[in-house]
Amino acid sequence: MESSSKRGVRIVLVHGLISGAIVIGTMLIGFALADGRAGQVATSQAFGYLIMLVALSIIFFGVKRYRDDELGGVIRFWPALGVGAAISAVAGLVYVAGWEAHLAATDYAFIEEYTASVIEASRQEGATAEELAAVEAEMQVMRERYALPLFRVPITFLEIFPVGLLISLISAAVLRNPRVLPATTGGREVGAA
Repeated sequence: MESSSKRGVRIVLVHGLISGAIVIGTMLIGFALADGRAGQVATSQAFGYLIMLVALSIIFFGVKRYRDDELGGVIRFWPALGVGAAISAVAGLVYVAGWEAHLAATDYAFIEEYTASVIEASRQEGATAEELAAVEAEMQVMRERYALPLFRVPITFLEIFPVGLLISLISAAVLRNPRVLPATTGGREVGAA
């Protein structure tokens, strides 16, 4: 028989892997559909965060499963937050690994497309020559930093982890109340007479 702590780790891993895979898979499909059109790279950030929000909602279900299956339908705020944060961390690691694989497969073309789209957007907004030169210099620094894994990997992780942490906070606050989506066994609420 599997111990409770192993089942808890399994819940964290399964829900984190699913969340991370959904986020990176959907984003990579989006990049493939954009087909390298630079103007769409910068505008895809809002869509990317929407995808993260939807995919990371799996955190709620992971915390609920842990509460119901491992703790008999009752969980306190801090343990719930811990489970959610752990799921977020796993999802973040999957996201980073997927993003790094994408960058390697595309010869790191993303940063060139992204910086070009930022410069072009500034140009189209009517930036003066001086403002445009400042944006170009800023984008050159960005290219240089993004080439360093010790800069790129933490930045990539921090794109997704705060979103997961926010969902973890909400999940912990909601699911600490055992009356919210109560655990059931055989069609009856756990603890119901």
